[in-house]
Formats: sequence, structure tokens, C-alpha cells
Amino acid sequence: MRALTVVPGKPGSLHCEELPAPETPPPGELLVRGLALGVCGTDREIAGGDYGWAPSGRDRLVIGHESLGRVEAAPAGGGFSPGDLVCGVVRRPDPEPCPACARGEFDMCRNGRYSERGIKELDGYGSSYWTVPAEYAVRLPEELADGLLGVLAEPASVVAKAWEQVDRIGARSVFEPRRALVVGAGPIGLLAALLGVRRGLEVHVLDLATDGPKPRLVRELGAVYHTGPLAEVGDRLRPDVVVEATGVGELVFTAMSVTADYGIVCLTGVSPSGRPLPLDAGGLNREIVLANDVVVGSVNANQRHYEAAVEALAEADREWLAGLITRRLPAERCAEAFAKRPDDIKTVIEL
Repeated sequence: MRALTVVPGKPGSLHCEELPAPETPPPGELLVRGLALGVCGTDREIAGGDYGWAPSGRDRLVIGHESLGRVEAAPAGGGFSPGDLVCGVVRRPDPEPCPACARGEFDMCRNGRYSERGIKELDGYGSSYWTVPAEYAVRLPEELADGLLGVLAEPASVVAKAWEQVDRIGARSVFEPRRALVVGAGPIGLLAALLGVRRGLEVHVLDLATDGPKPRLVRELGAVYHTGPLAEVGDRLRPDVVVEATGVGELVFTAMSVTADYGIVCLTGVSPSGRPLPLDAGGLNREIVLANDVVVGSVNANQRHYEAAVEALAEADREWLAGLITRRLPAERCAEAFAKRPDDIKTVIEL
């Protein structure tokens, strides 16, 4: 079978190679024929040698965590049948579960001993066939097979969790958000905007792009697209919720200062380290404390968030979702797929 592999820590090691296909899945697992794989910033960083961990005793890691496949074989009583459209959950709890992992909240792992498909110590979903325990598979509606839209389930699960965190934090007191600002119009930002509109919020999206698909996709959601400095846009809007989806340090700190009172900033982008920023820490602290504001980081997702994501995708406009996938390439052109272009939103590799 074809598989996309890398040597973690070694730039330029991404390769499409032939590996033995699994013939019989382990007990309790599904055998899945891979249909597509989404490429995200994490994948590009692993391929660039920034991080990643191969399975024990191996040099190479099968990359990929944004999966879409069709069940070939399923265990009796597992809730799945051959032909089902599925994606695979990314993270697994640690072997000696921390309190969060023991309760199925492995996206909140406390000790860092979790593993992740295609990222940390477990082969990913970037192969013609893969196996997955039934409890870590998510059934998708058949209509998400069209255009390979089901590959958006994993990134949508990340924003479903982010919105859940916003709700839980808001429940400290009376929370009646009206306006949300999403910073960044990549896949995470646009899916965050989709879920915000679905909640009935007045949604605004800020990005650098002045043309291309991003402004159009935001407008088609019924949201408002902005360019320009975040400080100016944010001060004018005073949003109740900010979802920061770029990880750009300057924007992260600016986002904390532009919310309405009792505002919530949810950070979903991972920032590079090593670049110092001038910051009025005292002034920022004063604003956050006196307004009862909250800044929260959110990463990964568990089964509950995948289910919420699938529900949102199933109800979304198919043509709009298709607009998020700006390139589709075969596996043998993986190097091209991993090279980001300025007008990319989501690149998908066909397996």
C-alpha cells in the first residue's frame, strides 16, 4: 500500500513509499481503506523536521491526522459495518491515565504521556489502508463523501471543542454573547466562524487577504470580513468572544485587550517561540482583572467534540464546505501538497 512517511526531526524526509497493507485488523479494530488526508500546519512542521515522534523502535512515522476512509472490515458488535464512511480520532490517553484521560477527556491530558496518530508515537492515517479501534472511529454521514468533505471533521472537532470551552467559561455568570471575532481565515478560523454563525452570533472575521476565496467564503456565511490592524477592528467591534486562530504573538496579545467586559479569548493557534515582544503587562492585567475577562488555550478534541463537528458539517451548505478545499492532489505529489501556497485554505491528498 502507499503511505506517506517522514523521519521526525529530519527536514526533507517526506516520502510516498510502499508498505505492507494490514490484512487482518487487530481484535476490536476496523480495517479502513483510506480515501483522503487533510494537510495542516502541524503536518508541515513535522515534515519540516520541527517535531514529531516515530513509533518505538522505528525511524519513520506514517504522517497524517485529518483522515477520511471507508470501512472494509469491522468487528461484530462494534457499531460499524463495511462501507461506513469514517474518520479516526487523533489522540489516545496515556498508558497510566491521568485523572482527565481516565474520564475520556484525553484532550486535556495532564502528564503529557498521551500519543497521537501521525504526530506522536503512533502511525497516522496517511496510507491506503489503516486500522483503528472501534471506540476511536467516528461515523460520518454519506453525503460528506462527496468532494471528500469528511476530511474536515478533524479540524472542525478542534473548533467544536473551542466553542465548548467558551460556553463552559461563560457559564460562570450570566453570559449572553452577541458578537464574535475570529482572527485568521484559515481552515480553523473559517470553521470557527461557521460554528459561530450556527450559534446565532454576529460573526466577524479578520485576515490579511484582500482577495481570493477567503473574503467570499466569509460573506457567504453571512459574516463580516475585515482587513487591517486588529487593535482598530477590535476596538470598534468590542466582541464578546474572540477566537484567535493564527498563533501570531502580536495578535494574541492584542486580542486580549479588545474584548467587551466579561470577554473570552480562546487561543487555538500555536505560536513559535523565541521572539520577544514589547508588552504593557500591567495594563493588560488590569484590563483582564477589572473586566472579569478570560483567556483560554484550546487544543485537540475528544469523541464528544467529533460528534458535534460532524453534526455541524452535516447541516452546513455543501458548496460552502467544498470552497474550503482549495487543492486536491494524489499521494505521489505529497511534496507539492505540503508546500503551502498563498491562496491555500485546505489542501487534501487523495489516497
